[in-house]
Amino acid sequence: MNDPAGRRLALLKALGDNTRYAIYLELARSSSPRSTAEVAESLELHPNTVRPHLERMRDVGLLAVETDSSGGVGRPQHLYSLATDAPSLGLEPASMPVLARMLLGVAAMAGAAADEAVGAGREQGRAAARAYMADDAGDHGDGDEADLGCVRALAAELARLGFDPAVAADGEGVTVAFTHCPYAELAQAHPDIVCHLHRGMIEGFVGELGGVEVERFRTLLDRQPCRVELSAV
Repeated sequence: MNDPAGRRLALLKALGDNTRYAIYLELARSSSPRSTAEVAESLELHPNTVRPHLERMRDVGLLAVETDSSGGVGRPQHLYSLATDAPSLGLEPASMPVLARMLLGVAAMAGAAADEAVGAGREQGRAAARAYMADDAGDHGDGDEADLGCVRALAAELARLGFDPAVAADGEGVTVAFTHCPYAELAQAHPDIVCHLHRGMIEGFVGELGGVEVERFRTLLDRQPCRVELSAV
């Protein structure tokens, strides 16, 4: 729709329905894309009730949809999230994305290097790991148990941040793929800074917990989805 006023009217009409507005709020608050069944369960509605509302919001440009075929047998499910140009409706502080873009611009103009971004990220990762250990004061085990505990903790932290991690293990190590990137827009504009901040966060997190170490970190410049490959220490 090329008419901005007409598009805005279509969006407002779509959100004028109480059920659609509730669905929109649910997706706005979610850190990762949600399936029809997940939205329905959260709102205590039947999936058949939710599905046409999701499609209507997608049709007017409020929602983005992706297909998840990783669930095995059966029809791939659709996962819904807010479209990148969807109105905020005051659901999040608009100043924070603006501030992030400006700070990244300053860092890029100042010539911030990838290793500097990694260093800053490590500090955040170590702090997050210490907070995790303070909240989970149980015995983390040793050997293989420590490896698994560190991977579980990392997956939980990545999920909390909205990366929707997918963990796969083989005889050589563990790969954690980031099936959703909450920093995608910023990472595409400044991958040398944003992706290496993320890399540093993971290195700091697993380094503080122990048990595994980062073998390789593959950014969006390498492949989609981005991923980290871990090996036992």
